[in-house]
Amino acid sequence: MKTELLLVGKTVNKHFIAGINDYVERTNHYMPFNITVIPELKNTKALTEEQQKEREGDLILQKLQSSDTVVLLDEHGKELRSIEFADWLQRKQNTTRRLVFIIGGPYGFSNAVYERANEKLSLSKMTFSHQMVRLIFCEQIYRACTIIRGEPYHHE
Repeated sequence: MKTELLLVGKTVNKHFIAGINDYVERTNHYMPFNITVIPELKNTKALTEEQQKEREGDLILQKLQSSDTVVLLDEHGKELRSIEFADWLQRKQNTTRRLVFIIGGPYGFSNAVYERANEKLSLSKMTFSHQMVRLIFCEQIYRACTIIRGEPYHHE
């Protein structure tokens, strides 16, 4: 199974970039894991939040294939403990060719992206910046891979 993380806008904090790159490299030892960045919209001052979400949504939908399993990282999604997420990911590995996780822009997702999604997951009841969520999610993907393999990275 190929795993993809779609991001709206590049990561700007150098510490987050270093951490993300480290976890992506580690995860690739277990499964193909790639990050695709959708460029931020330009000249958004004249756009409403809804118009911005719709335009970002169009760009997101262009990156998806009809056979993809699409999972939105969304504050209203299902919360899983790390072990539960590892079990969930392992089940997906048996049933999915390409698993695409999406972290939206600062205003979230358009209705069209919500309609295309197969599932929604939340990383926490707390709110994190969409920049920070990238690092946290990459660490959780890596952690899930080590749990699946029974490696000692995760402790109960």
